[in-house]
Amino acid sequence: MSVPVPANASPRALTGVVAEAADALSSLTDANIRIIQDITGRMRILALNALIEAARAGEHGRGFSVVAGEVRSVSTQIADVASELQQSLGGRIDALKEATEQMAAQARADRLVDLALNAIEIADRNLYERTCDVRWWATDAAVVDCAAGPTPGAVEYASKRLGVILSSYTVYLDLWLCDLAGRIIANGRPDRYRVVGAQVGHEPWYARGRDLRSGDDYAVADIDACALLKGAQVATYVASVREGGDAHGKPIGVLAVHFDWEPQSRAIVQGVRLTPEEASRTRVMLVDAKRRIIAASDGRGILTSDFPLMAEGRPSGSYTDPSGRLVAFHVTPGYETYRGLGWYGVIEQLPQ
Repeated sequence: MSVPVPANASPRALTGVVAEAADALSSLTDANIRIIQDITGRMRILALNALIEAARAGEHGRGFSVVAGEVRSVSTQIADVASELQQSLGGRIDALKEATEQMAAQARADRLVDLALNAIEIADRNLYERTCDVRWWATDAAVVDCAAGPTPGAVEYASKRLGVILSSYTVYLDLWLCDLAGRIIANGRPDRYRVVGAQVGHEPWYARGRDLRSGDDYAVADIDACALLKGAQVATYVASVREGGDAHGKPIGVLAVHFDWEPQSRAIVQGVRLTPEEASRTRVMLVDAKRRIIAASDGRGILTSDFPLMAEGRPSGSYTDPSGRLVAFHVTPGYETYRGLGWYGVIEQLPQ
């Protein structure tokens, strides 16, 4: 029996090869045991016929009777061996098949965990860049001058400068410069979003940005639908604007950048590499620290539903939920100086 093993076979392919070998071994064992059982049966019939003929021969057939008895005894022993062999090998083959199925299931689960990690890592790397952007732009001379003295001319120039930035960074919906009273004093797209003069002091991101200790720090809010940006889903990152653009200067304002979350996150969860067959029974999600769904490959439940993730304190892993779905997950590992927000990449897959 020889089952070819493909070069560079994946764990899933290897388990398939092992399962095929187990099936072949089982068929071979059953076939050989049937041959032994057939031979044993024929030996018993021959032994029985020999005993009958020995009885007819009387005293002259006594020696032949002894031989016939031995043949029947040997045939019985062979039958016993065949039975034991069938039970022993059958049990071991069944155990091999069960182990193979477990290996295949574990390989499948491990692969989905890796894909969940890949999804959250892409999000982390993307958002790390946002933390760099907001701290850099908060030191822009036009932004600093406008925060220090929001005259009409300074506001116009800052707005134009923010617009130039937006034209080069298409992942943002808008950039807002706010004063220390929580009022928006300039934005990059005044023709699209008429937000100047709006009060945002009640927003969590604003409070966090106002309280930052230096210009080297940043703050971020949970993903939210922003009414002032026509209900768009945004990830808002903020940095403090300081006198002279110095990281340790006196705070004079807050700069907020609104990352266009929905199309970017959709590209992440829909870009996970699944076969067409897998994709038809798989849902890829990003969930925040509160288990709220913030992205989903099927578009369901975003910002409105929680996912009942049973991580049980583990940073990564997999489990089968009560409905039989396989759930794989991995917590954000962070990227560079971006520690992450406790989000998870989650993949939910129906059984085949």
